[in-house]
Amino acid sequence: MIQRIQTLWLIFAAACMGLCFVFPVASYSIDYTENQQVVSQLNLVSKDGPHYSIALANGEPRVELFQSQVDVSMWPLVAMTCVILAMAVLCIFLYRKRTLQMRMVAVAFLLNVVYAFLLFFWAVDAYADQLNALFTQTEQQVTWGVGAFLPLASIVFFFLAQRAIRKDEALVRAADRLR
Repeated sequence: MIQRIQTLWLIFAAACMGLCFVFPVASYSIDYTENQQVVSQLNLVSKDGPHYSIALANGEPRVELFQSQVDVSMWPLVAMTCVILAMAVLCIFLYRKRTLQMRMVAVAFLLNVVYAFLLFFWAVDAYADQLNALFTQTEQQVTWGVGAFLPLASIVFFFLAQRAIRKDEALVRAADRLR
């Protein structure tokens, strides 16, 4: 039945993966000169457009560096996000085939773990290295965004869905033994 608790967990997991496209993964702040600060955001999909400039205490503007100006390819993470999102939505409608649903949730869980690993240890570091290449002799500050923690929440939701599907399968098998 579609009103089972694992459906709720799978909807939450899909929502988390979908929101990864909206929220930034990390924000970088670089003190370029004594009076000028360069800020940049790492997003799953590059969002170039009019950004705001905030004046610092001494009146010098903040310079926005767009993600497309930095040579970092995020397509592997975008592809993985789409695959995990599609698997979560597909698993919602596999409620009649619990064993297949369990396998697909397990695969989505593992893909999500790989995704989080790549996000934290590859994409953020690659972007920071590219910024270091552009601005030598500067120190940068990284602020993690909401987009970095959404895949971790999705991992938890996939785990909870897997556990609920196993309970349902055990309940059905117990009922079949009684017949």
